[in-house]
Parts: sequence; structure tokens; C-alpha cells
Amino acid sequence: MPSSPVVWLRDGAEFPQIGMGTWKHNGEKASEAVYNGLKNGYRLIDGACDYGNEKECGEGLRRAIVHDIVTRDEVWVVSKLWNTFHRKEHVKEAVLRSLHDWGVSYFDLYYVHFPISLQYVSPDERYPPGWFVDGKSKVAHDPVPFRETWEALEALVDLGLIKHLGVSNMCSALLMDLMSYARIKPSVLQIEIHPYNVQERAVQYARSQGLEVTGYSSFGPLGFRELNMPKALHAQPLFTHPMITTLAEAHDATPAQIVLRWATQRGICVIPKSDTLQQMGENLASAKIKLTEEEMNAISGLNLGLRFNDPADDFEGCHIFS
Repeated sequence: MPSSPVVWLRDGAEFPQIGMGTWKHNGEKASEAVYNGLKNGYRLIDGACDYGNEKECGEGLRRAIVHDIVTRDEVWVVSKLWNTFHRKEHVKEAVLRSLHDWGVSYFDLYYVHFPISLQYVSPDERYPPGWFVDGKSKVAHDPVPFRETWEALEALVDLGLIKHLGVSNMCSALLMDLMSYARIKPSVLQIEIHPYNVQERAVQYARSQGLEVTGYSSFGPLGFRELNMPKALHAQPLFTHPMITTLAEAHDATPAQIVLRWATQRGICVIPKSDTLQQMGENLASAKIKLTEEEMNAISGLNLGLRFNDPADDFEGCHIFS
């Protein structure tokens, strides 16, 4: 079976370049996806408190371990701190809840999901908390300095609950500030990257600071069309874009493989969600494709600076990219 190539984090750890995303995998589907992904060669599972499926993902991991498909130390288990847990007294609570749901004793990589602090919602009231403090429509911000959140996470690294820290959806200016005080530097930056949102400057800056970059939403509007997001519905699907389909035919590949290879050939890590065994195999096999410099530049030329995951589109006051 195909396996993922690796990149090396700042401490020398081997980090799978092609992992499996779990956003929008629900219930038994999440368990089966994780189990089958591990069975078919994936060694990084990207999760988050906000996805509401960590128990199910953990069950898939447990089954894979019981069936001797993997050992725990062979798998990168990844989660993310949600916005309502940014105060130092709530960070450990959030991490311990996610660890319990996954059924593991540590996270290999733990991100801050967004550089946005929202008012605390007790897990006894609602979990995952979501964006709205009332569970309906009210966004309530909480002025927590990012440094407070980061130092609380560093303490959990000291305790062995987290091996590597990362940041997600963070612009370069905020990353620059974080690097000025972080005792434990972030190892990975996760941001939205696809041919409509190339993010070359963000990638360059992160690398200059010793971070690897993971791109999410590699297929552009696809995942957001399922949510009836206007920006996504009005965008040309990448899988039917004439340039992408022409390159796919030329390389005897699928459009998905071309888009993924464009990212990984740039040295970017990817975490596509796979719904079938065939997709799982195809996504891993994309690493074997070799695009020419001209083809790479042509795909990058599709850049529109089009961001589909922008909280400001839906949530009051969440202007992190403005």
C-alpha cells in the first residue's frame, strides 16, 4: 500500500506530509474512516474539538491498535484548542477532555484552532461549544491575550500531554508576535491553501521561522459547497476546472491528485478527507506524480486570494484576516 512522504519538524521529528482530515466525518462514519485510513497507510489523523467526533475517531484508532494495524507511537494524533477555552484555567480542561475522547494519553500535535477568544461555555452546558455563547446567534468575545493561552499550552507540553504545538488560521503578524515570546516554538502552521488561495507569503514567512506548513481545504470550494456557502457555490469547482482536468488527463491521474500534488510538491503538508477506500489510496498515491515547473506555475496562476474559511463572513467581530 502507498505511504506518505515525510517532512521534518524543528526537533527532527518525522511528520507525515499526507494525513487524513476528519472535519464533517460524523458518527460511525468517523470511526470507519479513521480505522480504514490507518489500515491503508495513513499515519496522521487531523481532528479537533469543534468537529464533534473525537470519541468516534478515537474508537477507530483503538480498533486499529487492537487489530495490530498500528501501534500508538506510529500515529500522529492531532487535535485543536477551541476558541472558548483560551483562558489559562480552561486550556488544560479542554486538552484533557479531548484526550479522554480520543482514548490517548498525549497528543502528537495540538493546534490553537483560531486566534480568536470567545466567552467560556462549560462542557456540562454544551460540547462542543461552537461559535455562539447562547448556542443560537450571539457571539461573545473574551479579551484573553494570546500569550496567556500559549503559556498554558507550554505547561502541558512540560507535563507530557502534548508533544508538539501548532497554530492554525494565524496571519504572519500574529505569528511574528508569538515567536517573540514563545518558550516552546510552534512546529506547524495550518492554513487554508488551494489553487484559489496560494498564500505564498504566509508560507515563506512560516518557513523562515522554522515552521512546517499544513494546508487545509486543499480542494478549494468543494467542502464548503456542501454547506451552501455563497462564495463556494459561485466558484468554479477545481475538479471541473479545464486546466486541472487537462493536467489530470496528461498525468493519468484524478483532478484531486493533481491538486494535492501541487501542494505537496511545494513542500506543503495536506490533510484531505476521504470518504472511500479508493479516495484514500488515490490521495496517498498523488505523491508519485511529478509536475513540471510550468505546470506548477500554471496552477498557482489560478490564485484569486479566495478564502472560504473566513469567520468574519458569518460571526460578528471575528475579523482575523482583515
